[in-house]
Amino acid sequence: MAALGLKLRTAEGGYVAFFCPGCDEGHMMRIGDGPSPRWSFNGNAEKPTFSPSVLVFLPERIDRNGNHHPQKTLCHSFVRDGRIEFLSDSAHGLAGQTVDLPDWPADYGFGGD
Repeated sequence: MAALGLKLRTAEGGYVAFFCPGCDEGHMMRIGDGPSPRWSFNGNAEKPTFSPSVLVFLPERIDRNGNHHPQKTLCHSFVRDGRIEFLSDSAHGLAGQTVDLPDWPADYGFGGD
């Protein structure tokens, strides 16, 4: 992955990722050309907008602090103008809230450019 400003990372295959503070991990979307599904991206690395919504299912995970989350995790959000609008069906503490898109954490990885 490579840095795309402070908030986003890019990956091979036309992917862009943002760091989700609700899930404590990165979420990736394919933008531009390529197989579906694809999201539109406004091209603004500091105040990105992606469409449609981002829906993530994770059957099991270990967060960056080593905490194990055996239950299914769901995150559903819109990213608009540099803010994450978490929908009420998200299964974390930020459900129903809108927060600024955080900078990509240096200790999370994928930080090189």
